Amino acid sequence: MDTNTTSRQRALVVGLGISGTASALRLHRAGWDVVVLEKAPERRRGGYFIALFGTGIAAAERLGIAGAVPDRADPSGASYDIDRTGRRRRGLGYANLPGKNRLVVRGDIEDAAFSALPDEAEIRYATVPTALAQDFDGVDVEIRDLNTETTTIERFDLVVGADGLRSTVRRLAFEPEQNRTHRLGYMIAAFSLPEPVPGYRKQDGLILAEPGRSVWVFSFSDRPPTVLFSYRTDDVDAEFTRPAIDSLRAAYGPEPTGSTLGWLLDQFEKAPDHLFDSAEQVHLEHWHRGRVVLVGDAAWCLTLYSGMGASTGLAGADLLGTMLERHPDDVPAALRDWEEHLRPFIDYHLRSGVSMRSFFTPANQKELLLRSVVNHLSRLPIAQKLLAKTKTDSADARMKSLDIAAAAA
Repeated sequence: MDTNTTSRQRALVVGLGISGTASALRLHRAGWDVVVLEKAPERRRGGYFIALFGTGIAAAERLGIAGAVPDRADPSGASYDIDRTGRRRRGLGYANLPGKNRLVVRGDIEDAAFSALPDEAEIRYATVPTALAQDFDGVDVEIRDLNTETTTIERFDLVVGADGLRSTVRRLAFEPEQNRTHRLGYMIAAFSLPEPVPGYRKQDGLILAEPGRSVWVFSFSDRPPTVLFSYRTDDVDAEFTRPAIDSLRAAYGPEPTGSTLGWLLDQFEKAPDHLFDSAEQVHLEHWHRGRVVLVGDAAWCLTLYSGMGASTGLAGADLLGTMLERHPDDVPAALRDWEEHLRPFIDYHLRSGVSMRSFFTPANQKELLLRSVVNHLSRLPIAQKLLAKTKTDSADARMKSLDIAAAAA
């Protein structure tokens, strides 16, 4: 067993996504030695569309990475509601949601945080935790190298699980709460296009919404668009029993696709990589246990419908470092303080993630009709003024801009 001979406290971070990289960066700045485990053989690149709202921007500024995160929105772009026949009309897009934001791809934030990590932060790829045993003073972690198939045991003062929706740390440390995931009954698929959609400018966004299914094309100023498919299903497990493209073609059939939807499905089939998963939230009574804590999707997974996944991942990591600085000699107290300040904010966005699903994918004809009415009204001058006010002054806008660490101070 390796022993910790340094006077600095030692943290293990599991996961090298946004939450994990930000946690490693913030813990190092709080005076900790950091080891990061990443199951993949190398760091992932690129990624699909996400937004960084005020909460995440404030955290990124304190982490020193905000300047490296671009805003890829194109103010000259338009958002169009389309149908399978090719008809198009101006509609409400992501830019109309409450809250000021930067439109980016996931890799923009990950690259910024990773580039800021110091050389002293140790990153081990193709490596996973396989067992945790904690006592009052620390956590013994069994670590497996997937390349050499060897196992070692190391001791840490803190373990941070930032390893996503299907978190290994949650499974190891939070039993019997390990399966507290809540399926929304929707599937999502996302990928990057190699070029703009035929017949549209590269800065234009598209939305095809039908009862129980939708397709969104998110545009950028300086790169090809990304695409999100979202559809309702009564059997999530069955969607994984066949290739993703087969599930998508079944979900968007049997009607003729039309030129645009057909082209998007063909591009998905040819894409070198993609995301295909169910929309699920994590509901836990506590996000920490002793000296083990979960951050980001491993703890709360808001789903992409909330739009706040990246922002809460950064804010949770930033606040974790703040609370560890506030309680330098009492890790459990720091984690309790961290969750007490963060829980009401996350609970709000968990609820918002469920309600916002109808904006992305109307469940039935009634929700689709309501969406069409709102789209029509939004083109009226008085409604445009109301939308502008809602974007900055509504309760939802304020909750997407709340600076968590500043509020805790």
